[in-house]
Amino acid sequence: MEATGTDEVEKIKSKFMSAWHNMKYSWVLKTKTYFSRNSPVFLLGKCYHFKTDGMYIPLNSFQSYSAGALWGSNFDKINTEISGNVEEFRKDFISRIWLTYREEFPQLKGSALTTDCGWGCTLRTGQMLLAQGLMLHFLGRAWVWPDALDIDNSDSESWTAHTVKKLTASFEASLTAEREPKILSNHHRGTLKRNWDDNEMRNEVYHRKIISWFGDSPLAAFGLHQLIEHGKKSGKIAGDWYGPAVVAHILRKAVEEARDPELQGVTVYVAQDCTVYSSDVIDRQCSLMDSGKADTKAVIILVPVRLGGERTNMDYLEFVKGVLSLEYCVGIIGGKPKQSYYFAGFQDDSLIYMDPHYCQSFVDVSIKDFPLESFHCPSPKKMSFKKMDPSCTIGFYCRTVQDFEKASEEITKMLQSSSKEKYPVFTFVKGHSRDYDFASSPLHEENDLFSEDEKKRLKRFSTEEFVLL
Repeated sequence: MEATGTDEVEKIKSKFMSAWHNMKYSWVLKTKTYFSRNSPVFLLGKCYHFKTDGMYIPLNSFQSYSAGALWGSNFDKINTEISGNVEEFRKDFISRIWLTYREEFPQLKGSALTTDCGWGCTLRTGQMLLAQGLMLHFLGRAWVWPDALDIDNSDSESWTAHTVKKLTASFEASLTAEREPKILSNHHRGTLKRNWDDNEMRNEVYHRKIISWFGDSPLAAFGLHQLIEHGKKSGKIAGDWYGPAVVAHILRKAVEEARDPELQGVTVYVAQDCTVYSSDVIDRQCSLMDSGKADTKAVIILVPVRLGGERTNMDYLEFVKGVLSLEYCVGIIGGKPKQSYYFAGFQDDSLIYMDPHYCQSFVDVSIKDFPLESFHCPSPKKMSFKKMDPSCTIGFYCRTVQDFEKASEEITKMLQSSSKEKYPVFTFVKGHSRDYDFASSPLHEENDLFSEDEKKRLKRFSTEEFVLL
């Protein structure tokens, strides 16, 4: 009886925290995000320019404007093609996979938690980064969701207000031992039927499959349940705070352990002490798949870094802009102090991001034609670079060994040109990590999630990262 009582207390506590966080963040989606007409907007390597008679464009008004001239700056050399106008930007942004707090999902193993509200935001931003890498792998950077423009901003603004009412009612019902009210969302309209060709049908299958890998169920390869299980091997449990560096290693382990044959062609490499060892990356790309096939794997490279001391150093702004202007960049797991965001682009000195701090209802991704709308963010958010927390993890995707070699050369030049100090943010080094007196190669780690060297580094990182609200 005592254990049952404890579980009930934990559930009530979880619902209260969920409702509190939603009340705290529920009106954020209603805030308009303004973009200047005079500066280009970069989104994961694509460039957009919004020319109009007005000085600023509220991007959740989303009217159509013509493309203008490219921003004259250092990025002329990086990206010389304007991808399109505001409608095309909107379609591109909404097509990215948005993963947020959820509630009422199956109970997390070893706890009474059925929501990650208040503690899972860095895991969610890590999921978004990995999802973008998988989208590049299976769909390519040019893909956009055909139904992206069908999402109505007025609907999106009601998501969180509805959820707050629902959670408050659930919390009150729990206190009185009543059955929790079941309020069905009127947002899920389903995907419109289209006359798709074979390629579009194939893309939609992968679109759904990628989202299903991040479902909030124990069997989903990159769902919260699996990520927490991998995190337990480093001493983390459900409800703990996860920083960007720890999440990078959890994602690596999750991809290594994924059993879906479709995922055998992808691997993840995590940089050590801000150093990418080229031979270790190539070894991962050339390692045999479970089927015994010798095809090279695509690699997602994750680089945990600090962009300053207690505050972000503004000297790193040009480097971050350069990174986000590369098409093989899959974003940045970062945020501002106390909150984790997924950074995907920029305009001038402001970062464009997706925010996981919205508690949405559980969606069963195992059912046929599950609703997709809540996995796509209808409105971009902006934040001044100077507000960014210095701890972050940067991600890149390389399909082949040749792509990796080309990317390492390009990023190295960017690191050197953007570094005003002697040492860049991170470096690419030829050879293996073991050639530099490391105890073990990342390819020969023990069953534990982290090697001893990694544990020491992560212990240092964990004292420097985000603080839980």
